[in-house]
Amino acid sequence: MTGPDFEHFCQLIRARSGLVLTPEKAYLVNSRLGPVARAEGLAGVPELLARLRAGAPEPLIQRCVEAMATHESFFFRDGAPFEQLANRLLPELIEARRAVRTLRIWCAACSSGQEPYSVAMVLQEAGAQLGGWRLEIVATDMSEPILSKARSGLYSDFEVNRGLSEERLKRWFTREGGSWRIAPQLKQMVSFRTHNLLHGVGGLGMFDVIFCRNVLIYFDVAQKRTILAELARSLAPDGALFLGSAETVIGITDAFTLSPAARGLYLPSSARLARSA
Repeated sequence: MTGPDFEHFCQLIRARSGLVLTPEKAYLVNSRLGPVARAEGLAGVPELLARLRAGAPEPLIQRCVEAMATHESFFFRDGAPFEQLANRLLPELIEARRAVRTLRIWCAACSSGQEPYSVAMVLQEAGAQLGGWRLEIVATDMSEPILSKARSGLYSDFEVNRGLSEERLKRWFTREGGSWRIAPQLKQMVSFRTHNLLHGVGGLGMFDVIFCRNVLIYFDVAQKRTILAELARSLAPDGALFLGSAETVIGITDAFTLSPAARGLYLPSSARLARSA
């Protein structure tokens, strides 16, 4: 799949979502836009791309952008970040925030909600240490349909069996028909908002911990630099940033430094020496 229509779509997707498409990714475009084309009554993806280039209405453009987004997610994905949050970061932050008794955590590109709900479980399982604290988890994604699923807190057998222990499933979920409903106390901790990382972080406020995992891999270097600068401005000086295990800030920004204790955990550079001592 090549030609002016495909090239126009690649430029459109890059401008809207940051995703860099090449001719080698034509198979991905074809598989993800196929359902959109059928829903529009078109013969196939080439006809859809032609319509987009000719000037499609905004709702159709947004549907195509959302269709191209990757929404792979599961509970306690990769394990280690949640262990680090529970065993290292929370004790440090509880001590540092004892006077204000407030914690704010941001899960960027949260997809269908498994990551923020996993964070909520970690905070709830801290028990009395956080009793009486104001705990806020802000979860954002650019796709409103995927956020609607996240807000529902309803997951299939397949989804709850990806990353959840039997103990956590019994403690935090209730069987509802053929699905599982997450506990109300966890839902109340998470605020889901539509947000595109390419549009800055205005209005989200400051955070003690930011999860932005397996997202930067889809952006070019310039976009990564811009996003990391925004994340740095939104993170408390003694906060922490989680990136995906395959992601790095090396050669992109000096605002963060990899923690010597854990892969994927980054600290604001100004705080690294004090916290690694």
